[in-house]
Amino acid sequence: MDLGLKDKAVLVTAASKGLGKAAALEFARQGARVGICARSEVLEATADEIRRTTGAEVLAVRADLTKAEDVQRLVAATTDRFGALDILLANCGGPPPGGFLSLQPEDWEAGFRLIVMSVVYLCLSAIPQMLKQAAGSIVVSESYSVKQPIPNLVLSNSLRLAVIGLVKSLAEELGPKGIRVNSINPSWVWTERVQQIMADRAERNQTSVEEESAKIRREIPLGRMGSVEEYARAAVWLASPAASFVHGHALMLDGGTVRATL
Repeated sequence: MDLGLKDKAVLVTAASKGLGKAAALEFARQGARVGICARSEVLEATADEIRRTTGAEVLAVRADLTKAEDVQRLVAATTDRFGALDILLANCGGPPPGGFLSLQPEDWEAGFRLIVMSVVYLCLSAIPQMLKQAAGSIVVSESYSVKQPIPNLVLSNSLRLAVIGLVKSLAEELGPKGIRVNSINPSWVWTERVQQIMADRAERNQTSVEEESAKIRREIPLGRMGSVEEYARAAVWLASPAASFVHGHALMLDGGTVRATL
């Protein structure tokens, strides 16, 4: 299936590894020109890997998504390089695990900057360019916790819902102007973030990472965690012209984990 991504200008954030890297690689395979960012020193190595694997044009920009000036510089660099910004995949890391009483106000403030303000900064910088083009697609990567809270992840459970409210509001505001806005909400996809959560659970429960991972697999109707490649294919499709009538939607990528009927 042709997703209509040939020569499209795409920005994927937090893309040096994990979900972001997988999505950037899939965009490149589909013929897009891809900008990626991260704070990590492995960013350039990731960009080189994507170039070698796909032959795509890749721009790598070091940026901290919690800093407005970094985000403005990132979006400007991407737009200057590609002459457009057709797609934004707003991805970021997750806040640390913890129950409510184990967290301090500064943990909430840092989590808010990471989860909520990073998306606000990205949208504030990207939307004016998309409005000039009278077209664009924004996909925000969140979590299945927006539908079903995850134990000991109170920061993620709480703050990601604010982003979904923003997504729905932007969909109402920007749809008439040719800009689609959606979210993708994965459950358990094995990444360093999930490794961290499993290690935290193993420490608290005096078990092992493998035992905690097995518990998760038993909770998923498909009987396994997802792969980063499965996430990438879904995210890239959602962002692409192939999903042109999907708008204001929270796509669950969870293997059936969420039991809610709506």
